Amino acid sequence: MPVTTATTPRRATARGSGQGWLALLWLLALLLSACSDEADTGRAIDLVPGGDLAAILKRGELRVLLPRHYLDQVLPADTPRPGQSFITEFAIGLGVDIRWVYTETRDDLIPQLLAGAGDLIGTSLIITPERKRKVAFTVPLGVVREQVVVRGADRADIAGTPDLHNRTVALHPGTAAWQRLELLQEEIPGLTLAALPESQTLVKTLDQVADGFYDATVIPARLGREVLPTRPQLAAAFFLGDERPTAWAVRPDAPALREALDQFIYANRLAEQPETYTEDLDGLKKRGVLRVLTRNNPATYFILRGERLGFEYELVSAFAKSRGLRVEMVIPPSREDLIPWLQQGRGDLIAASLTITDERRNIPDIAFSRPYNEVSETLVSRAAELPLRSVDDLAGRDVVVRPSSSYWETIKRIQEQGVPVRLRPAPEEQETEWIIGQVAETVYDLTVADSDILDIELTWRDDVKADLVLGEPVPHGWVVHRQAPKLLAAVNDFIARTYRGRDYNILYRKYFRDPHKVRRHVEFRTARSGVLSPWDDVIRQHAEDYGFDWRLIVAQMYQESRFDPEAESWMGAQGLMQLMPRTATELGHDEPTDPASSIRAGVRYLALLRQRFDPGIPLAERTWLALAAYNAGYGHVADARRLARKLDLDPDRWSGNVEKAMGLLTLDRYAREAEHGYCRCNQTVHYVREIRNRYDAYVEATRNLAAIRESNDARANGNGNGNEDDGQDRRMLRSAAAAEDGAKESAAGP
Repeated sequence: MPVTTATTPRRATARGSGQGWLALLWLLALLLSACSDEADTGRAIDLVPGGDLAAILKRGELRVLLPRHYLDQVLPADTPRPGQSFITEFAIGLGVDIRWVYTETRDDLIPQLLAGAGDLIGTSLIITPERKRKVAFTVPLGVVREQVVVRGADRADIAGTPDLHNRTVALHPGTAAWQRLELLQEEIPGLTLAALPESQTLVKTLDQVADGFYDATVIPARLGREVLPTRPQLAAAFFLGDERPTAWAVRPDAPALREALDQFIYANRLAEQPETYTEDLDGLKKRGVLRVLTRNNPATYFILRGERLGFEYELVSAFAKSRGLRVEMVIPPSREDLIPWLQQGRGDLIAASLTITDERRNIPDIAFSRPYNEVSETLVSRAAELPLRSVDDLAGRDVVVRPSSSYWETIKRIQEQGVPVRLRPAPEEQETEWIIGQVAETVYDLTVADSDILDIELTWRDDVKADLVLGEPVPHGWVVHRQAPKLLAAVNDFIARTYRGRDYNILYRKYFRDPHKVRRHVEFRTARSGVLSPWDDVIRQHAEDYGFDWRLIVAQMYQESRFDPEAESWMGAQGLMQLMPRTATELGHDEPTDPASSIRAGVRYLALLRQRFDPGIPLAERTWLALAAYNAGYGHVADARRLARKLDLDPDRWSGNVEKAMGLLTLDRYAREAEHGYCRCNQTVHYVREIRNRYDAYVEATRNLAAIRESNDARANGNGNGNEDDGQDRRMLRSAAAAEDGAKESAAGP
């Protein structure tokens, strides 16, 4: 039977001032409750075989299942465990208490859910076909890719699953990796799966592999990239399959609860799996878009009062324009993901101030362009300290850099020269500018930065200084897939014509040499401040009231009015949200230039449009359709959906489907048959596309800032949090490696 531990009480109010994302679901729940014969089971009964959102609201309690090993952490009994804060926020929005229900093993999670011991599995599970047959998953929370870890001495002998014959792999039973390897046992003679105790930590498991007690184990790939550099006796052997999505799970007979969870996840991020492909220049021209992988920092790409800016962004936009392509910026979670995402087809080109190194040139499937910039790798120290005279002065000092950076190899070469400098890994999600700030605040001892990044920082801060230049200047290059030789040739031609020419020099001075402009960029850019518009607080309130991600509304508002409350279009639309006078009057909006009134009316109007679409359409798709209707009118979108059906396209999906049909309504042969006639719908396609691109940029900018702050808070408090087979262990091991105190750690995630 499950073990019930502490209850987290509901709070008086949810985050912000509104709970609009649950308004319709509350109404549904009350109706269901009124029509239900289900008895009030009360908290004393563990098993409640049925019951959807209505039953949860009636009980006033959400029961969340977690594996028992969550209790092993050194935390007070009434403290929410890692991975629970997000669920706690969801429960606060519902206005119910949480009861944390612990199962003896991971294998018990799904059976206990189906038996009615809980309402929700609160540690994110990898979505597998076997699990989908038993439970209903929410929209994905993320993705995970697993890799097999072995002793370094065995790496050459273990390059794929067939090499696991006569080997023992240590795993927790019930995990997705266990299930996958279990299916392979018939094909791989002598493959033995060693079942680890539920309470065993990943730290101990890795130690046992290193000591030869087991031959291998399986960990999330991102965790491996952070942990393995600190454990030279271990090595990543190969990936165990492709990336797979992770999600929470509920019973199949709880559709209202799943919808409420989807709404909640959606309110934090529109969940959508991007299309993956690898195309050369000809294919990209047919698609009309160049997907650029980059990172948010002052030298590459950032948001300033709604505008997308940055040296890399403007330079790559000029290249794309010269080839008739529009730019779509793609921001991976961390720098270490840039090259893997290119290899996987999630982007077409990396423009992120990557240093060209011999190690990177040897990475499979990628090709560097000719250099477009040169920088010096410079040691950064606190301004008040005595300057370092040579690398010998690094003896006994800690240098903190990302393992995926070229700086890591630079410091390793200094170590190989006999200098006893300690090399410490920084979290991959931390950009160099943030690490410099950690040096200034004495969290880190020393770091290394490219000279142009450091130049930007030194225009506005005086608490750090450039100390030693480490070697000769190094080149930066863009990166493309090896299967795109025409794209590479076009990039090289562009750089040859542009590098250090008039336009290039103007752009370079704008971002690296003009102190006034640099200081302004640093001060206001979203990635540092988290501020998207002058009306963020008002937007948050009304977006939450109607179940929208506030950053989406900011993106739409910028597209409508460029944040100008006095804006008026040639058609008479007025204010920040550009409502027509008649529509504004119907919505009770009688002050067109008042920002709060315009925002409230615009969000309400968008919500009403979204409600007009079939509720069976996924929430994200209804949102894109509603945005199109906001621009072109509901009737034209309805025409486009009907046309999509005739063309064998999906009328319930915007991208590449209704979007394509909508563009055709500008043509006379299609417009004649449309109920609402001709439409300047290419403008609408552009409208939705620009909002989506800007929304993605806003999400990444604000999420990166939050992730870095969370990482710093976790480190300062000696604690961390995360979900799935990934986050908690990653933070745990990083803390363990840094502290080296042997403190008891706990591995989480089935």
